[in-house]
Amino acid sequence: MQPALWISKTGLDAQQTEIANISNNLANASTVGFKKSRAVFEDLLYQTINQAGGISAQNTELPNGLTLGAGTKVAATQRIFSQGNMLTTENSMDLMIDGPGFFQIQMPDGTQAYSRNGQFTLDEEGQMVTPGSGFVLDPGIQIPEDAQSISVSAEGEVSVRVPGQAENVVVGQIEISNFINASGLEPIGQNLFLETGASGAPIAGVPSLDGLGSIRQGALETSNVNVTEELVNMIEAQRVYEMNSKVISTVDQMLANLNQQL
Repeated sequence: MQPALWISKTGLDAQQTEIANISNNLANASTVGFKKSRAVFEDLLYQTINQAGGISAQNTELPNGLTLGAGTKVAATQRIFSQGNMLTTENSMDLMIDGPGFFQIQMPDGTQAYSRNGQFTLDEEGQMVTPGSGFVLDPGIQIPEDAQSISVSAEGEVSVRVPGQAENVVVGQIEISNFINASGLEPIGQNLFLETGASGAPIAGVPSLDGLGSIRQGALETSNVNVTEELVNMIEAQRVYEMNSKVISTVDQMLANLNQQL
């Protein structure tokens, strides 16, 4: 096969992956707590025909080598955990982490997942759970039936106002976790991540302490997707795709012309 055809084919595959990644970012531009990702490209192996520094004649070395690349590929998708904007909701069950950290979510199988989405609601037992799937916030916090209001401090202390009490009653403490390499977390959908060997073990603690973010009640963290940036990236990927397609068309014309001449 003509090497240029294979090289351009790898370029087409890489840009298709890039477009898929961009489309996922744009689709989640309104998803609370969503973190955008970017494709990481790397070149493939090279065929070395002449090695740089090789001997060309007596006491003479080649100043430059002759190597031919084999194309490109998407090596990884790197998730960017930059802070999203604050969206004020005035809903006492909406919580936002201002700074590093993740809410700890208890999965049905007993494992722990992590999320930046602070949209919580109450289940039939009064426990704070995620709205879409009903997964319990860990450690569990149960709100009394007769609670008139809910307050969450910047340090994650949850208290409620109940009839007959002059002061709020503390019902729980929210803990959050951080990771040495948050980009190594595994996204599983539903705004949840799982720990992996690359992310490192979770470092749990009280919000606002030990470098962890603080809790903001009545607010949510919006997606950190910049729509304008993603559209520019999409146009760039489209142009690169077109150029690789043009290379395939050009090589095809060259081969057709060679067949006609021979």
